[in-house]
Amino acid sequence: MGLGQLLSRWPVLRQLEGDPLALGRAARSEPTAKTEPRTRHATHVVKSVCPYCAVGCGQLVYVEDGEVSQIEGDPASPISRGRLCPKGAASKSFVTSPYREYKVKYRRPYAREWEELSLDKAMDMIAARVIKTRAETWQAKAEVKGKEVDVKRTLGIGSLGGATLDNEENYLIKKLFTGLGIVSVENQARI
Repeated sequence: MGLGQLLSRWPVLRQLEGDPLALGRAARSEPTAKTEPRTRHATHVVKSVCPYCAVGCGQLVYVEDGEVSQIEGDPASPISRGRLCPKGAASKSFVTSPYREYKVKYRRPYAREWEELSLDKAMDMIAARVIKTRAETWQAKAEVKGKEVDVKRTLGIGSLGGATLDNEENYLIKKLFTGLGIVSVENQARI
């Protein structure tokens, strides 16, 4: 390669040839000229909400051949205006990670191995444990400031809600647990 060819590839000279701000031809190299957007081959886009926290940043999920190919911030979202934090920007791995679990896993007390359960069996086990614990720890009355009062509660069950739950979901969960007599109900959405 001659000196003339080498100098013609120099970006500073390309700036002097009509691109003084280096926004066009001067900023292009062979590798950058070959790049294309990661969303170029997407067949359709689905609007979604980031699952990481209670902020609710808008996301655009790009789908190619039935598979998620990219997730980006939604510029139309009044909350995030197209921006995502590092966790939200990496949320594609929730869907595409080879380590993602698709089945309910259960490890019995003192067991060393996980076993797969059907969703129906897992839900039945949870319901049975809630009913049993509620029955075993139910308090109809308690002494408060020297007087016996009706409390109708259980202190044997508690709930800590996740940050991805919205106000409506938290309202329904609180109603369910209050109806069951559970008083230890908290949510970490404010974190």
